[in-house]
Amino acid sequence: MQHQATPVSATEKKKEARKVAAAVRDKAHRADRGGAGAALAMLGLDFLDLAAGAVVSGFLPYQSEIDVKPLLARLSASGLVTALPVVIGRNEPLQFRLWRPGEPTEAGAWNIPVPLVSAPTTVPDVLLVPMLAFDSGGYRLGYGGGFYDRTLERLRGEKPVIAVGVAYAAQEVHHVPRDAHDQPLDWILTEMGARKVDRQRDAAQ
Repeated sequence: MQHQATPVSATEKKKEARKVAAAVRDKAHRADRGGAGAALAMLGLDFLDLAAGAVVSGFLPYQSEIDVKPLLARLSASGLVTALPVVIGRNEPLQFRLWRPGEPTEAGAWNIPVPLVSAPTTVPDVLLVPMLAFDSGGYRLGYGGGFYDRTLERLRGEKPVIAVGVAYAAQEVHHVPRDAHDQPLDWILTEMGARKVDRQRDAAQ
């Protein structure tokens, strides 16, 4: 009598994928020496054709994440409003506080720097989203907390928002394990350039 293999859950697939993806990102980060951040700043977000005063949420690099600080500096100088995400509680969407490069920060969750608690809150029009890995369908692999998925689900129910996943080009994989609650990205931005996610093509595969 043959025993059927127990199906591997998406949670387990993601857990294993994170280990591999973290090693790939670490390698890309070590080889980069800061050039990718400068490349992002040169590329900018012109592909989105944003109006002056649009709010862009960025992130300060955690561990070996790509550095978007030079990009945020360019955006701020060009008349866009910049902000950073703040974890306010487990299983809660992110909060966003206004912040410009050079302004003070304080330690937030996992000691990630966040704007001071006195900084005004805002609702972004564009979210620059960090990730461990991504695929051509616009799905990303995060750390497992679900913060960006919950946030995008909430914001997309309130108004049009654009999610731009930002990573090293080397972090692309063939397929990211996904759940029903995973929120896809609209664009992918790497040091090699930007590309719009083709959701129809992904659905047909």
